[in-house]
Amino acid sequence: MVDYRTEVSEGMVVLDAVHQIQAESAPDLACRWNCKAGKCGSCSAEINGKPKLMCMTRLDTIDVTKPVTIEPMRAFPPIKDLISDISWNYEVKKRIKKFKPRPPDAADGTWRMQQSDIDRVQEFRKCIECYLCQDVCHVLRDHVKHEEFIGPRFLVYSAALEMHPLDTEDRVDELKDEFGIGYCNITKCCTKVCPEHITITDNAIIPLKERVVDEHYDPLKKLVKLFRRK
Repeated sequence: MVDYRTEVSEGMVVLDAVHQIQAESAPDLACRWNCKAGKCGSCSAEINGKPKLMCMTRLDTIDVTKPVTIEPMRAFPPIKDLISDISWNYEVKKRIKKFKPRPPDAADGTWRMQQSDIDRVQEFRKCIECYLCQDVCHVLRDHVKHEEFIGPRFLVYSAALEMHPLDTEDRVDELKDEFGIGYCNITKCCTKVCPEHITITDNAIIPLKERVVDEHYDPLKKLVKLFRRK
């Protein structure tokens, strides 16, 4: 950790302070940023130990009479200064079965869907892939289960596909055996840090858990599977 001092003005966000430090004291200080509007997800960091976007964290919401700590996300390997290596997330996304629509409902190649079904998955499309939910998740952050667990971001991604009214692919077995959904114990910490206010736990993870339980632990379904195998 290195200490820097900088002036704080009205309306200033943490990213402004970092830019000021780069301009005045540390031109080689590395950090990611792009839009400065909370939509690109690039400037994810830990501010006073909590995963946040630097561009959306106002300094007037922080006690600046004490040192403000800014660190890279701890759930991923550090590269330099405030930059973490998040490439693991891109590899995880490739492992999830892609969208596979059912045949069109009409001869002209169009589908018919209920608006309520579309509304259900629309929330998940707001994700900006800042990976703050991945960083705060204790399974990845504290227990380092990257090989066994895909994390809340990709459970949301799976939910957006699984709950889509046109999708015909089945990802339930992978969620249980390969993606480690059982590791999630519903602490809702991922929902709390989401800058897009996606209700990750209640609307995505819990419904997926219910599908896994129905498929693998429902006694009637297990009996049917047993007879089918015979």
